[in-house]
Amino acid sequence: MIRTLHRWPGLLALTLVTVLALSGAALSVFPAAERLTAPQADTGMTVAELALRIQSAYPGVEQIRRAPSGRITAYWFDAGAPGAAVINPATGQGEGSADPSQTLRWLTNLHRSLFLDDAGRIAMAVSAAAMLVLAFSGMALVARRVGGWQRWFSHLRGPLSGRLHVEIARVAIAGLVLSSATALWMTASTFGLLPDEGASPASQVGPSGVTGAALGAMDLLGNTAVSELRELSFPSPDDATDVFTLKTDRGTGILDQGTGALLGWADLTTWERVSETIYMLHTGQGAPVLGLVLGLMALGVPVMGGTGVALWLSGRRSRPQIRENVAANRAKTILLVGSEGGSSWGFAATLHQALTEAGQTVHAAPMSAFDPARYIRAERIIILAATYGDGDAPVAAKGFLNQLAQLETVPAAPLAVLGFGDRSFPAFCAFAKAVSTAAEAKGWRVLVPFSTVDRQSPQDFARWGHSLGQAMGIELVLAHQPVPTASQPLTLVSRRDYGAEVQAPTAILRFALPKIPLWLRLTGLGFGRFRAGDLLGILPEGSTVPRFYSLASGRNDGFIEIVVKKHPGGLCSGQLMALEPGDRINAFLRPNPGFHAEGGRVPLILIGAGTGIGPLAGFVRDNAKRSPIHLYFGMRHHDSDFLYGEDLASWQAEGRLTRLVTAISRGAKPHYVQDALRAEATQVAQLIRDGARIMVCGGREMAAGVADALFDILAPIGLTPIALRAEGRYVEDVY
Repeated sequence: MIRTLHRWPGLLALTLVTVLALSGAALSVFPAAERLTAPQADTGMTVAELALRIQSAYPGVEQIRRAPSGRITAYWFDAGAPGAAVINPATGQGEGSADPSQTLRWLTNLHRSLFLDDAGRIAMAVSAAAMLVLAFSGMALVARRVGGWQRWFSHLRGPLSGRLHVEIARVAIAGLVLSSATALWMTASTFGLLPDEGASPASQVGPSGVTGAALGAMDLLGNTAVSELRELSFPSPDDATDVFTLKTDRGTGILDQGTGALLGWADLTTWERVSETIYMLHTGQGAPVLGLVLGLMALGVPVMGGTGVALWLSGRRSRPQIRENVAANRAKTILLVGSEGGSSWGFAATLHQALTEAGQTVHAAPMSAFDPARYIRAERIIILAATYGDGDAPVAAKGFLNQLAQLETVPAAPLAVLGFGDRSFPAFCAFAKAVSTAAEAKGWRVLVPFSTVDRQSPQDFARWGHSLGQAMGIELVLAHQPVPTASQPLTLVSRRDYGAEVQAPTAILRFALPKIPLWLRLTGLGFGRFRAGDLLGILPEGSTVPRFYSLASGRNDGFIEIVVKKHPGGLCSGQLMALEPGDRINAFLRPNPGFHAEGGRVPLILIGAGTGIGPLAGFVRDNAKRSPIHLYFGMRHHDSDFLYGEDLASWQAEGRLTRLVTAISRGAKPHYVQDALRAEATQVAQLIRDGARIMVCGGREMAAGVADALFDILAPIGLTPIALRAEGRYVEDVY
């Protein structure tokens, strides 16, 4: 519900909201510019002094106004002709035109009404309302994604468009709420929908009937500082009943033009003060710094709009179009999907179709859309959940466990959880297991026991479907055919071979960068944009299940490079190791933003062994800014397994690599990379104390040994790898 509330107002009102935000951002500059350029009155100058100076320069002065910026404007008649100017309070003389600039007038009309008078005002009010809905729904979605309000500024992962969308929202959302809410107030006031409770001063006595009182002799003018002035209106000297009207920050008074006596006074009402505060908050008039801050926040709107559209399109591409998807409040089967790369949605579509053909009403949605209050007819809830990285929730399921923990009562409909993963990874289906365990702890009834699907196995899925059908009392046949991922051919241009002499064939394979259409470069899709640490998916002949290899190169390198070790019986590694320059493979790109080297001067501690050197070498190669990088690399034999040996020496000489420490595990004295870390515990601890980020790539056994070593190294300084992981300062890419 919240996601829908966020998506459709954003898509439908994107153009108007963008115009509203950009014009508002442009207008925010003017109050600050006016404050900097307008002549300012000296501290302590009174209204009487100012009025005397202006009257001396312009005897026919009729009105003096002071803007919140401090700009003073005078209006007069001279020989029957009107005049106006911005006044230098030091001299009383005019120093510039009082007319607003054409640019300011044009932007104001665009911002307020699109040049369409009342119809335009209504349209912009609708846009402000849409922005308010987007802000509040966006806040709820951000809190759901990061795992609660207390983790509002926690580290993000996922595609760039998604991270950029949320990062801007987390900073700008308060300003957008303020701007849109005040805009709606001002529109309501313009159309007379709010009460006008301003009070006018009432005369306690009538005018004296005489004229000519000296301005300097008027106590109220002499006791009022210019900094409090808003407006001073002069009486007509030909009308003895006319009066001076003084408007200040405190209220409005009327003065006898003959005696200078105060005839009446009215304080500003609470309603007036509230209205003026809202005007200041929206326009920045009287608070130019705040105006600039709100203007900067408003600039985030078109960026969030663009990234939001990109996310919407990406979501539509990544999930199949599920036919006959029943609304949540009418469905008897609720199907929730937690997918990182999109493959789990293919299984969901197969299950949805099979259940629908069996006469069931089914509603499919991401796990992040979990809303038990809507499942009023649900007889069962089924969760298909993948796992991201080291047991984390996929983006589409972020916040689910928190929602589950906060439920006072679990749904009456029983639950079935099916996990998707790769059994070769240590955290196989860890997130799905966590969901199942948490549901059991809450007392949620089980429909079928927790089960898993290994490497997108259609057989595993079919067996689980049979169990599900038995539990439902129907015959359920799940014949899933994985849809091959769209790929393109890559041509091998060179290879460097290692390890043949020790029966551990390994190669650095470099492929030519395919021709990238302009639209892919602009959108960053496909091979249009990638970095070292992203994943290259290889589709081996004879299989629809891709194998993934960490990239050792980025788009700017002009080539695609991976490190491959031949495994006994390995289908994909065998085919890759058989390639010769000129041969082709089919491949695709999968972003892996959780394993990217971040820019800046923060030190990096890179730890890897064997083929794990691939992305780490890519980080070093890309270190054009010469940020401090300390590499700990483990290998079996120095002579046969020193991958990138010559490159690393060259990069160290260029300053791209600060320090290289190697560990040889085969020899008279076996030395592993975790041993190298322990030997330099003091230096490693100091780097981490200074803010260093740790990146580990390689086999899971190596990664476990590194984690154990870091526990011991960090204990004396009160840190742990777990704490660093929570801060985004300890990341792994293990296999």
